[in-house]
Amino acid sequence: MTRIFGNIYKGKRVLVTGDTGFKGSWLVIWLKMLGAEVAGLSINIPTKPSNYVVSGLEKKIEHHQVDIRDYEKVLGVLKSFRPDIIFHLAAQALVRESLNDPKTTFETNILGTVNILEAMRKYNKNIPGVIITSDKCYRNRELDRSYLENDELGGNDPYSASKGAAELVCRSYANIYSLRIVTTRAGNVIGGGDWAQDRIIPDCIRAWSNGKTPLIRQPNATRPWQYVLESLSGYLWLGVKLLKNPDKFRGQAYNLGPNKKDHLVIDLVKALNKYWPEVKWREDKTGKGAKGECKLLKLNCRKALSDLKWHTVLSFEDMVKMTADWYSNYYTKKGDMYEFSTNQIKEYVKIAQKQKMIWTKQ
Repeated sequence: MTRIFGNIYKGKRVLVTGDTGFKGSWLVIWLKMLGAEVAGLSINIPTKPSNYVVSGLEKKIEHHQVDIRDYEKVLGVLKSFRPDIIFHLAAQALVRESLNDPKTTFETNILGTVNILEAMRKYNKNIPGVIITSDKCYRNRELDRSYLENDELGGNDPYSASKGAAELVCRSYANIYSLRIVTTRAGNVIGGGDWAQDRIIPDCIRAWSNGKTPLIRQPNATRPWQYVLESLSGYLWLGVKLLKNPDKFRGQAYNLGPNKKDHLVIDLVKALNKYWPEVKWREDKTGKGAKGECKLLKLNCRKALSDLKWHTVLSFEDMVKMTADWYSNYYTKKGDMYEFSTNQIKEYVKIAQKQKMIWTKQ
């Protein structure tokens, strides 16, 4: 496993903000497999259950319970841990929560990003950083085309606006202070271990595991679904590029999404239903429950393919199966979830190797 990504993460000190979240916890697991020394930073464990807890990560890494909005504490973590590279995932990541609490959303996603970048600038501006924003950073005009990295940023809801603003903050720090950072805009990520509110798979799994019927808010909305390990492979590969050639990639932004057909929300529910055939759902045809959520969203990922030779490798059916297998294993208590997750990473790497992905050959 350590051969992939050029063996570059072995022995590296890696700081992951948002390590207790869905994607952050999966990134920690993969980094540990790659031989990295990992520290995490987050304000709390955002869900119960959580992948961070069920995988036992609190015993495997150095964790700092810090609010990303507290600059002095963020700077203190950098000084004490002395990272070789940072992956910044900490965020308020829910559209509907941003409508309920816009102030916290703006503070976390904008000020929190400023605090990470300013801490990097003051402590050691040569530390590479992969800054994760969102595909919703674009001003979405519901156009029937894919968004490019140089399209207009922004959004009407607080979450989208905060992510667009975070992108502009990163651009400023990269250009004016020469911080070795890139931003990534990933599509809608699915996978085992996600229990966040108002996400389609967690909502379904939560309801079905308790014998309830979930409400599908926008059944006919288009989303660039991708498996969690797809986006993480892109983050890790960008980290390698920054560590090897920071001046070439500094200040760049990359869409990381599926290169295959986008699917509707209802397509995902029906595909997942194959693994729980006895369950049902209700569809919200009024649109009242989807305030602030876009109906059409597509990413153009040609830049990642051209510059990084990166693309997704799983079929829609495969990523749904891997997601369903994870939750099935958890709810039937068949074994250790950390081991199950590491096995899924190994399975994913084998698929990527068969498709001759360049990061698997380094």
